Amino acid sequence: MFLEQRRQQILEHLDKYESMTVESLSALFSVTRETIRSDLNALAAEKLVQRCHGGAMVIRRSLQSKLITDTGDNFEVLLKRLQSQKRKQAGQQKGKNMKGKVCILGSFNVDIVAKVERFPKGGESLLALDSTLGPGGKGSNQATAASRAGAKVHFVSKVGKDQFSQFAYDHLSSSEIHSFTLYQSETEPTGNAIIYVSQEKGENMIAIYSGANKTISEDEVAAIATELEDSEVLLVQLENNFAATLSAMKLAKALGVKVILNPAPFSSHALECLEYVDVITPNETEASQLSGIDVQDLASAKEAAQRIVSQGAQRVIITMGSRGALILDGHQFQHIPAFAALSVDTTGAGDAFNGALAASIAKGQSLAQAATYAAAFASLSVEREGAANMPDNAQVIARLAQR
Repeated sequence: MFLEQRRQQILEHLDKYESMTVESLSALFSVTRETIRSDLNALAAEKLVQRCHGGAMVIRRSLQSKLITDTGDNFEVLLKRLQSQKRKQAGQQKGKNMKGKVCILGSFNVDIVAKVERFPKGGESLLALDSTLGPGGKGSNQATAASRAGAKVHFVSKVGKDQFSQFAYDHLSSSEIHSFTLYQSETEPTGNAIIYVSQEKGENMIAIYSGANKTISEDEVAAIATELEDSEVLLVQLENNFAATLSAMKLAKALGVKVILNPAPFSSHALECLEYVDVITPNETEASQLSGIDVQDLASAKEAAQRIVSQGAQRVIITMGSRGALILDGHQFQHIPAFAALSVDTTGAGDAFNGALAASIAKGQSLAQAATYAAAFASLSVEREGAANMPDNAQVIARLAQR
């Protein structure tokens, strides 16, 4: 067995059992304890494991200012190597054993929410009725949703070197997200959103500063290749810098991993990457912007979906709120009706849908089955206050049973 193969298998065993001793690994691989210690020290240097007395533990969650690994080549060289060596092998493995793992590259923001009786006028100060500080960002919300839907999730994001970076780490550590990597920017703060919620009309005003989310590099994307290779689905949005998001999609394609793009917030860049996307999930507004067709009902949604496919998309799901979701898969349309819900807060509905969709596809469900599950999941999410407050799989199964 080659050294690299043994170290990869050591990681797989640690992933399964959380920790192992030098003695047990030595017996398992029929090598000396000194060899295993050398392997563990090398893996620890790459921040993949944590050494402990007599053995090692897997690192699932890391907050770091440096890369986990260095590709040793530029990104295009890495892609060519993967395309020639990995695609066939990855495709064979995917067909045999669906593991239900989702890798999500996306944003983490701190949401500062102030409830006010009405929006202030220019130059006016108002006393807020309530104020909260909580986790947000499409990537973080979707990672939470996919985890609650039963997927094994690895979340990758970037924060600053400020007080909010520890807030992000603590929140993600206490969540059900299986593992995550938080890079840290030397120059930009953690992304944040200032949100006013008017009690007068139920409307909101939001100002977002992307901060560190816009500074993810190609090398940082390349460093998640190991996590991607073990995944069935990559889920991305457009709150990070587009170059990094595109690199992640290219990497996933080279590894035989399905790519879901949630084109939010809308950017014309979405049209530049459709060849790498298996499923694109715009809402009505985004579908209108992508297609140039004003989506107002099911008929116009069908026109928009066909236009998006003609521009290079493989499969389209247009989410339409209370009108449900429209799927275009090949030449076949399917309408998924919305589930009845007592709406309290619709802020995170799109994130709930996308996270649940990715989780369901990763578990081997068809696109229609996954979209139905995601619609039920989203209907439960709007009955809760807070974009990151997601239902669990058992609650979704109960709602599906009601229909």
